[in-house]
Amino acid sequence: MPITLASIKHDLDGKVGHNLTVVAQAGRKKITRRRGILKETYPAVFVVDLNQEENAFERVSYSYADLLTQSIKIDFDEDDA
Repeated sequence: MPITLASIKHDLDGKVGHNLTVVAQAGRKKITRRRGILKETYPAVFVVDLNQEENAFERVSYSYADLLTQSIKIDFDEDDA
């Protein structure tokens, strides 16, 4: 597990365009799973284009701090790596 925001960003920079699943804490005992493609990385956030068949909106963004604090977890598809 990367321990700095810079190392998390660096790791994600190499995965732009890959399919992934984002598992996020949505409340006390609720989690959400969203599938999509890592579209872009910015200095503070990264953008995921979501699968339109499964989600009501087009894209979502998360901060690298969300990964560092384990508020979200991302899993890249094996066949896409």
